[in-house]
Amino acid sequence: MCVGFREVLGFILFNLLALGLQAQPKPLTQLHAHNDYVHARPLFDALDHGFCSVEADIHLVDGQLLVAHTRSEVKPGGSLQRLYLDPLRECVRKNGGRVYPKGPELTLLIDIKSSWQNTYPVLREVLKQYSDILSTFESGQKKTNAVVAIITGDRSREMFDGESIRYAALDGDLIDLDSDAPVTLLPWISSNWSATFKWRGKGAIPPPEKAKLKEILAKAHQHGRRVRFWAAPDDTVFWKEMLVDGVDLINTDDLEGAQKFLTSSGL
Repeated sequence: MCVGFREVLGFILFNLLALGLQAQPKPLTQLHAHNDYVHARPLFDALDHGFCSVEADIHLVDGQLLVAHTRSEVKPGGSLQRLYLDPLRECVRKNGGRVYPKGPELTLLIDIKSSWQNTYPVLREVLKQYSDILSTFESGQKKTNAVVAIITGDRSREMFDGESIRYAALDGDLIDLDSDAPVTLLPWISSNWSATFKWRGKGAIPPPEKAKLKEILAKAHQHGRRVRFWAAPDDTVFWKEMLVDGVDLINTDDLEGAQKFLTSSGL
């Protein structure tokens, strides 16, 4: 049987389209890529698995914001701009104003490892250069864009003193659960799971610990804040409990495992 040119071309185009659709993962707003920069392809590995939140630790070195867990691990060229902000801007440009086509706002959690007094002024000037893709805050109002920057690590509300426009928000602690700070300033509450709870994902979570977790979540959610736990078990048993109880973000190093779990869990 002879197949015509148009039929062959149509078949090729159909399969190329199918591949393109398959290459676009479903955005998963519950997933946070902890220490994202340690993966083979910082940012891109997380995006390939649908993550809507990524974490970058920064150190101020000779006027540059370099990404690494410790000061001794920084590498020339591994700047916040090169590894995250520039690629995010390119994604937004290609995808019609969002990181994922028609997708949600993506969170860039920036963990300041050097002193904020020296680091934040440099960080603010850098973020200002990416105001075309960043959500901004002015007069208590948030203007949502493709990416929201949230600062954690060595930080203080004092950082923002005197600013009429902010290019970032702050990551809160458990001590901020009863804070009257607006959600535009403190959209998140992050806590060390191992320092707060004894349960490590073996067997059922003890009722007193479940009640404590529920109380934390209720207080945070009352103020519109999302909750994330770090230094936590990184497995499906723990993830399922977190989702069932209403924890907003799964903090994980296992990009593929978390994606498969979430897309098949039905939660």
